[in-house]
Amino acid sequence: MNLLVDGGRHPEALLALEDGSYFFGRSAGAEGETFGEVVFNTSMVGYQEIVSDPSYAGQLVTLTYPQVGNYGINEIDMQSRELALAGLIVHDMCYQPSNWQSVKSLPGFLAERGIVAIEDVDTRALTLRIREGGAMKAAISTTDLDPASLVARVQASAAIADHNYVADVSCKEPYVIPAKGECRHKVVAYDCGEKAGIAKRLAAVGCEVTVVPWDTPAEQALALDPDGIFFSNGPGDPETVPPVVEAVRACLGKLPVFGICLGNQVISLAAGGQVEKLPYGHHGGNEPVMNLLTGKVEITAQNHNYGPVFPTFGPLVPELSDGVTEHPSDLRFWSSRHVAPVVMSERYGRIRLTHVNLNDGTPEGIQFLDLPAFSMQYHPEAKPGPNDSTYAFAAFARLMDGVEDYLAIDVREGRRF
Repeated sequence: MNLLVDGGRHPEALLALEDGSYFFGRSAGAEGETFGEVVFNTSMVGYQEIVSDPSYAGQLVTLTYPQVGNYGINEIDMQSRELALAGLIVHDMCYQPSNWQSVKSLPGFLAERGIVAIEDVDTRALTLRIREGGAMKAAISTTDLDPASLVARVQASAAIADHNYVADVSCKEPYVIPAKGECRHKVVAYDCGEKAGIAKRLAAVGCEVTVVPWDTPAEQALALDPDGIFFSNGPGDPETVPPVVEAVRACLGKLPVFGICLGNQVISLAAGGQVEKLPYGHHGGNEPVMNLLTGKVEITAQNHNYGPVFPTFGPLVPELSDGVTEHPSDLRFWSSRHVAPVVMSERYGRIRLTHVNLNDGTPEGIQFLDLPAFSMQYHPEAKPGPNDSTYAFAAFARLMDGVEDYLAIDVREGRRF
C-alpha cells in the first residue's frame, strides 16, 4: 500500500486460508467478503486480462508481481463482459494510473464490479504457502477481521469442485463473430468460459465463429453444418461438465475438432484418459513448453488447475515411440529425446503427445492420428502472454483445409519441419 497515494484511508481487510494461516491488509476493491480457491499468477503484466478471464471463476487470484494497476484499465483488453474471479490479492495497488488508454483505476474498476480485493499482503510468503500446501480454500473479508473466525468459516466452506462454474460463465444464447477478411471456414465454438481473445484469433485466420452455450447438444451444433468444432477454456473441474464430454464424443471423427485448456481436458476425458488436479496449477505467462514435433521451446500463457494424465490414454506404440515400451514417470523424458510418443486408445486409435511442460513434465498437447482433432492445455491466444504459440489457430484452419501435417508448419518462417 502506498501511503503517499491513498493516505491509508482504505478499510482493513483479512485474508484467511484453510490451513490456518492468515494475512492482514487493506481493502483494494469492493468491501464485503468472498470465498474461493486461492491460486497465484506469475505474469508481470496483463492484470486486466487476468481479472476478466472467465477461467478464474471461483478463485482468489494472487498476483506475484509486486506493483499492480500502474497502467489502469482500458476499453479494449477485456476478455469477458463480466468479472468471474472470486477476489484479487496484491502487494501494492496503484490508485493513480498513468497510461494514455486508461479510463479508470484497477481498484475503482474492481469496486464498481463488486470484486473484493486486498493489498499490502506479503505475496511472496503467500505464494510459497500455496506452493507448499497446494491450491486451497480461502476468503477475503473486510467485515470479519477475527482470524480464528474467518479460518473456521473457510474450512467449513464448499470446495471449488462442488460447483459447475462453467454454467455460470458460459453465454446464454448463441451469437456469431464474423471472420476477419475472407471467410474460409465456419466454426462452432462451445463457450465453457471462452476468452474474447480466442474468438478473435479464430476470426483472424478466416473463421466465422458461432459461439454456443456449454450444454448445447452436439446434434444442434452439427446441424449448423460447420467445418470444425472448437471447445474453449473454462473454470473448475472438467468432471462437473459431462454434457461437454458427451458433445466431444459425438463430434470426434465427424469433423475437425480443436480444444484449449478445459477443452483439452474434456477431449482427454472423451478419449478415455484421466484428468488430475495439479498441486497448485499453472497460472502465468512464462511457462516453458516444448513442442515435440518441432523441438522448439515455446514460452506460453497458462491458467488451469487440472490436466490430463497421458499414460492413461493407453499403451505406448513402440514403433512410433522410439522403441520405448513402458510409460516414463516424467514426460520430460520425451523432451530430452525430442520424441513425440504415440499411444493406442481403445476408443479412437492412435493419439500422439505433442507438447510437454518443461517445469514439471505435465502433458500440454495431444493430437489424434486416426481422426482430425488436436488440443492444447495452455492458451495460445496470449491474452495476456507471449505470442509463441499463436500458430495453433492457423493449424486448426489447415486441419479444416485437409492438410495432413497441419501442426508441423512454422507459420512465421513459412516452412515445414
